[in-house]
Order: sequence, then structure tokens, then C-alpha cells
Amino acid sequence: MNVASQTNGIELKIEGLYRKINNQVILDHINFEVHAGETFVIIGPSGSGKTMLLKHIIGLEKPDGGDVLLNGDSIFKPDTRDRYRLAMVFQSSALLNSLTVGQNVGLYLTEHNICSPAEIKKIVSEKLEIMGLKGLEDKYPSELSGGMKKRVAIARALVSDPQLILYDEPTSELDPIMAVNIAREIQKLKHRIKATSLIVTHDRDLAYGIADRIGIMKNGRMIAIGSKKEIMESNNPEVVEFLNIDFQQLKIAQ
Repeated sequence: MNVASQTNGIELKIEGLYRKINNQVILDHINFEVHAGETFVIIGPSGSGKTMLLKHIIGLEKPDGGDVLLNGDSIFKPDTRDRYRLAMVFQSSALLNSLTVGQNVGLYLTEHNICSPAEIKKIVSEKLEIMGLKGLEDKYPSELSGGMKKRVAIARALVSDPQLILYDEPTSELDPIMAVNIAREIQKLKHRIKATSLIVTHDRDLAYGIADRIGIMKNGRMIAIGSKKEIMESNNPEVVEFLNIDFQQLKIAQ
């Protein structure tokens, strides 16, 4: 089956990505590929470089070496970003408190003068409905729960009809029930918009539940890549150590 022909997504390839800040290596020659339409989830402890990796992909940071390729085109070439549609859902949701929900969701369209106010209103309504937030256009972020803010952030990412969506810790700071709900919404979107998705998280349940493949990061390195089964059965000592620590923390939390 040719998955690429059935997707709206693009291929993402990371080649030797390297970043050093204040003599500390943050990204240590990272190499991996996310296939068009795939949901690739990176797990790892805090400080492993997951969020910094996303910032390099979206263009908020520049590496000291290596490359980020979209369908084979380097993102560091001036015209590459104009040819592809990327969106990011930030860990904090990053909503502007002075704007309504509708204004937050439609901000990209408004700032880029992509369509008329009437069309923006229609698109915003459609994206909010997809996320189960129909009729909340006039609410303000301060009136929303943490889970609702996450949904608004995802709706905002959808307005550009993205080919690649980056999620930074989408279930962080949510209670277990809401975390499960957000995971389900991301899974639904995978089948609905058929974009490529790259998710970084410390939530192993999220990774196991929605990933096509999983990568594990530690100290700025990608120490393993594989399916859920391959990761769980790995004999790599670093992977075994990570999974055992994660399991012990889960037992303590319970």
C-alpha cells in the first residue's frame, strides 16, 4: 500500500542535527525520518532535547550543523517554508489572553490577509467544531479549562490546513481523563486531515496509544527508533533503563 498517495502530509527528514549552547550539547547529531502521513512520537525525560528539536524544525532555533528536510528540501533555503504548511501546538497552548477564542484561532489567517473576514469566520467555526468547541468563538482563554485551551490551540493549528503538525507535550498539565481525551482528538485528526504528525511527550501511554513509530531521546541523542513492540522488546541497555525508570515512577505515582 502506498501510504504517501493517501495523505495530505509531507516527509520530514532530520540529518545530523547538532546544537551546542554554552558548551553544552543540546542536540547531538540527530538523525531520523518521519514518513508522509505518519504519526511519529518522541518520548524521553525532561531535558533530553525534545522541545529544542521541535523549535529547530519549526524555525524558532538554528542548528550549528545538520539539516531539516521537507520532502527533500532544506528548510534553511529561503523559499522552502513558503512551499509547505507547518503548524505547531505549543506546550503552554500559547493563546493570547487579550483575544477571543475565535480571534486566536483565526490569527494566522488575519495576519497574512489570506481571505476575507467572512471566510475567516467560517473557517474558524469549522475548526472549532472539529475540536468540539462549537459556539465558543466569543469566549476568552481565561474562561476556559486547561483541556479546552489545548483544543483551541489545536484548532488554531488546523486553520492553515497543515501538511506537518508538531505537538509539544500535548497532554502536559492535564488530569488523566482530559489527557486521554486530547489523545483521542489527536488520533481522530490523524485520520481526518491525514497530515504528518510529530509529537514530543513524556507520556508513554500517549506514545503507545497513537504512534506509528516511537523514538526515544536521552541527553540530546536519539537512542532508539521502532514500533511499540520493538521498543518494549529492545535489548538496548539505555532503552531498558529508560523504560524501567518510567515504570518505577508510574508505580510511585499510583
